Amino acid sequence: MQASTTESLSDLGREISDVTIRMHEAIARRAGLTGVDHKYLSLILRQGPLTAGELSHRTGLTTGAVTAMIDRLEHRKLVSRVLDKTDRRKVLIVANKTKANKLFEPSGHRLKSEVEKLISTYSKKEVQLIAGYLRASIGIIQTFTSELNKESE
Repeated sequence: MQASTTESLSDLGREISDVTIRMHEAIARRAGLTGVDHKYLSLILRQGPLTAGELSHRTGLTTGAVTAMIDRLEHRKLVSRVLDKTDRRKVLIVANKTKANKLFEPSGHRLKSEVEKLISTYSKKEVQLIAGYLRASIGIIQTFTSELNKESE
């Protein structure tokens, strides 16, 4: 692959990252949250329930920062702390899916609709190619992030 193609894709990758961050900040602001709280509430919704330690590990945030975030989300009744039924020493962070979905529903539906329209312009093979690229990119970024986090421990 030519250097200019790689540079162009890298530039687009940075640009989509930048606009995605700005979009999440705007969605969060509209919902009365910080960008971090919004993103990690989304993580809890998709991957939870999780312990605070698991959240810290998955996000790279310190345990203190995770505790403060959980406190803010719990104050808004978007999450709750629940004792693990199989190990009462563990406290799980459980999302209030109804309240969270209601909070993000307007922007979520609109964005989903726009993305579905865009995807419909591609063939099945093109969508598979794009999905493959995105999965591989996610893997690279996860590995790179893990390495950076290990270096800073």
